[in-house]
Amino acid sequence: MAASINYNAEGRPDGTPTYLFDHAELYQHNPLQAARAWFDTAQLGLAVHFGLFSLLGTHQDARRQDNWSHDDYNRLPQCFHCQNFAGDAIIELAIASGARYITMPARWRDGFCLFASSRGDFNSVNASANRDLVGEMASWCEYHGLGLCLEYSCGHDWQRQAPGLPADGQDLAEYKEYVCAQLHELLTQYGPVAAIRLDGLDEVLTDGQERLGCQDLYDLIHSLQPACLVSFERGALGNEDFFHFDAAIPADGDAALGFASRYPGKTRELRLSLTPGSLGYQATQAGKHRRSPELWDQLARTAARNGNLLLNTALLPDGSLDLEDIQTLLELGQTIEKNGFPKKHFL
Repeated sequence: MAASINYNAEGRPDGTPTYLFDHAELYQHNPLQAARAWFDTAQLGLAVHFGLFSLLGTHQDARRQDNWSHDDYNRLPQCFHCQNFAGDAIIELAIASGARYITMPARWRDGFCLFASSRGDFNSVNASANRDLVGEMASWCEYHGLGLCLEYSCGHDWQRQAPGLPADGQDLAEYKEYVCAQLHELLTQYGPVAAIRLDGLDEVLTDGQERLGCQDLYDLIHSLQPACLVSFERGALGNEDFFHFDAAIPADGDAALGFASRYPGKTRELRLSLTPGSLGYQATQAGKHRRSPELWDQLARTAARNGNLLLNTALLPDGSLDLEDIQTLLELGQTIEKNGFPKKHFL
């Protein structure tokens, strides 16, 4: 069912994003607290992983793992048509599975963007597809009342033909300006963004010190959209709105838990790929995807550790949903409808 407009006591639209309608009153006084309250109880999200790497069918980091040359990889946009990418189908599946938000990469580590950016032409709009996929998903999410979370790789920039961040101080300043410019585009061109999920923490941290000036990024995000949550993996500074992990949440006491061990009250998000071993489309995994009983068990275990479960489905090279994952997610939704969500344990 499509969300409607929320009105204040005077009968006027109050500007509350549709995904925050249940927290509309708090949103009027403290947008960030409203967003945190929403995310704390969201419990389940659906991530759709898609990009140039999907065309290759090996791994989301095929650009480096498969030793593609810069020039050869940069010709792939000519083959990026995504003719079967359908935002409405993704939204319908998310709702049927019980998910409260959608996560998608706005810019992946290879530098390819799924939105219209003025900071270069390496994006889906200038590719053969000529489509702004972030814009499409933003419209569908707002219409149906789901939060849209955007993943942005700021620790990796393989377009610069070097791993990690630029080492030179001047180059780093220019790179940071570029990152800030793209974040500004994402937060001013597409309506409400529920969260910015930053990637590449290990490249930002050097000997325990972060060298990108992450606080400036966080301040920019919150200034442009006060209700937009910020996460940077296990935490660069500790003041992130939530922490996120891939594959598993480290055990209590494990150094890999990072700042999440110091701030146990903050929600931890676990991304679990339905294709074991890869976030992106991997042709060899056909018939080997995770099934709904495992997902239900993981949902319960994640909730017991104050966590949200983000289920990752890899879109096929043409942008369509994988039939294996559709069936699995529909079954999970039926289980949730029957039993309700597992009780979340707030630490």
